[in-house]
Amino acid sequence: MYQLNDLLYLMQRLRDPQSGCPWDLQQTYASIVPYTLEEAYEVADAIERGDFEHLPGELGDLLFQVVYYSQLASEEGRFGFAEVVDGITRKLVQRHPHVFPEGDLRATATAQSLAEAAVKQRWEELKAAERAARASVPEQLSLLDDVPAALPALSRAGKVQKRAAQVGFDWPAALPVLDKVREELDEVLEAMAADDAPAVADELGDLLFAVVNLARHLKLDAESALRLATAKFERRFRMIEQTLRERGVPIENCSLEQLDALWAEVKQQEKAAPGC
Repeated sequence: MYQLNDLLYLMQRLRDPQSGCPWDLQQTYASIVPYTLEEAYEVADAIERGDFEHLPGELGDLLFQVVYYSQLASEEGRFGFAEVVDGITRKLVQRHPHVFPEGDLRATATAQSLAEAAVKQRWEELKAAERAARASVPEQLSLLDDVPAALPALSRAGKVQKRAAQVGFDWPAALPVLDKVREELDEVLEAMAADDAPAVADELGDLLFAVVNLARHLKLDAESALRLATAKFERRFRMIEQTLRERGVPIENCSLEQLDALWAEVKQQEKAAPGC
């Protein structure tokens, strides 16, 4: 089997100025970012579908993105893949003192004395210290520093909310958040009644933010929940299309009432199916 060094060598060959791949030679950090995001989502998709047969391939695609960035940086004399590996290893050793005593990767902890809550607290404390060390203007340090701007909107909202909750800026339970969701929905309706498009967009954003907060308090990931809901809609819609094909009826010729009736029929079929 090929090893990691083979992959690194392959990347060097692809970027060889004389005999490399013309497409790969044209790429930059920025041009690869869309592929990185796509590969990360394909890993998530394979896991959500339980497609473990193809998961190694998707993980390989994602790993290749890291190798690609490392090769570009190596060509510029910035860093290489070895520095990437060293950096993440050092960071994880430092963030797990209950597993690696005194920051020694080879040392063995005598006992798992920390509860899960304490582990999470220690993790956040160490991350906060890392943010402080990186801050160019320490007096302007924010809990929200280093929350990636490129995260999907739902994921980023949840991460920002978690950071604010660390200092107690949060609801104590889920039910008050549900009241906030209702409040934001009412404000959307008011903006719609006033036919104020900018206000509708603003209030709709507040509503989505509140829904993410509700998901967080219910110990759910809003991004994953929406992905599952979208997948469910897609599955049911495809079933409607298939039913109409079998009946010889173009979907474009169906009224909304007919499509709604088919939707209800598909939902009933799913509920009656074994295992549902």
